[in-house]
Amino acid sequence: MPNAREIQSRMKSIKDTMKITNAMYMVSSSKLQKARRDLKNTEPYFEMVQESLAKILDIYPDAGNKFFDLRTGKSGKNRTTGYLVITADKGLAGAYNHNVIKLAEKTINGEEESKLFVVGQLGRHYFEKKNIPIDIHFNYTAQNPTMNRSRQISARLVDLFVGGEIDELYVIYTKMVNSMTVEAVSKRILPLKKEKLEQGEFDNNIYASCEFMPDAETVFDTIVPDYISGFIYGALIESFCSEHNARMMAMQTATDSASQMIKNLTIQFNRARQAAITQEITEVISGSKAQKNKQSGNL
Repeated sequence: MPNAREIQSRMKSIKDTMKITNAMYMVSSSKLQKARRDLKNTEPYFEMVQESLAKILDIYPDAGNKFFDLRTGKSGKNRTTGYLVITADKGLAGAYNHNVIKLAEKTINGEEESKLFVVGQLGRHYFEKKNIPIDIHFNYTAQNPTMNRSRQISARLVDLFVGGEIDELYVIYTKMVNSMTVEAVSKRILPLKKEKLEQGEFDNNIYASCEFMPDAETVFDTIVPDYISGFIYGALIESFCSEHNARMMAMQTATDSASQMIKNLTIQFNRARQAAITQEITEVISGSKAQKNKQSGNL
């Protein structure tokens, strides 16, 4: 059984660790709230972009055909699927990175021809370690997603799709179901689905009287990259929120475990201290009796 000093030293170490886990919990909580505000502030703009695309399609059904092309003529090795995988830059977030990487591996292994695009250092390091080729390294930090970053990512991916280098594009990221649950999901963003755009009721009279310069096709093709940017930005924010939500839960679990360890060590410490006091009292009494016996023998 360790002595009281060793137990005190261990308790101090655990308390120092608790300070770190509490601080990480508070930091993640603050970043999570900020990211949610940023997403909420940008949602109206992208909803308007989607609505504008739907209105143009309603008036000019043939607009943007290249973004709706399913390329049914391609199959097997002639068909290439692109995957944008969003992971974190850091660990200590429970199973967050494991879940999204596991889904990515499962999805990619089912495709004969695929291209991999990765955001996040942990994802890059993992795929490099597994010798899985990464076609484009988006060397952006996964922390604090910005619209500028999502526009640069979407611009390159849209160019690959339009140029015929990829026939489908999926985003694999982590979505927050609620404050307690996150799940890794895979969603197709290219080619577009008309039924997804054609939603909601709106007044066509305004757009029917509009003149598109130079034409509706060009206007539609100009707006689509913004729509894709909005989706990618939303995925980056969702992943960022999910990461910090998972880290908050992991840090809370670590703090609770540390508290329980301190309680157990406190009991051990009290027992060790009581045993030491009992031993000292026993030694004093034994010494006193020995002294009395010595004095009685001298008499």
